[in-house]
Amino acid sequence: MKRHAVLYQAAALCLAYPDDEFHERLPLLRAAAPAGLDGFLTYAETTDPRELAADYVRVFDFKNRHSLYLSWWRDGDTRRRGMALVRFKEIYREHGLEFTGEELPDFLPAVLEFSAHAGPVLLEEHRSGLELLRIALTDFGTPYAAVVEAVCATLPGPSPKDRAEAQALARSGPPREDVGLQPFALIGERSS
Repeated sequence: MKRHAVLYQAAALCLAYPDDEFHERLPLLRAAAPAGLDGFLTYAETTDPRELAADYVRVFDFKNRHSLYLSWWRDGDTRRRGMALVRFKEIYREHGLEFTGEELPDFLPAVLEFSAHAGPVLLEEHRSGLELLRIALTDFGTPYAAVVEAVCATLPGPSPKDRAEAQALARSGPPREDVGLQPFALIGERSS
């Protein structure tokens, strides 16, 4: 379990927003990171910091299909996602950690940092979401795909069942739920 700790920690840094601290850590990442991250690290080292930040926003902030929130891949914008987020926090607590981040507990960089210390339990549980993200990033043609691919390569498998499920979900998208909107439509129809 711990043999991939350096990769998980490095991947967590690579998938977080590339701020000044990220750029300061690039030499350390280059020295410590496994070979699977070489392509991304070369991209990060040779890209102007402003362009790298803009690319990060382009890749992750405007496309739900590239969501770094693992529960989104399974539960989308439904009520079930709230329970999934609670489960993430419970697993953190079971391993003696309290999640206090600014992001949601299913944010992939946070999950990777946790996995560096506690093993890949959450990564394995959300393998299909990781595969969906990997496929989406690969199709988009971004260097970030190599980071997710390196993480996926550490997990048991690849199982054809996971890959098939990931591709089916990628085609149909995550579930959606318009909670409470139907009664408002009915009220609007009655008053017209």
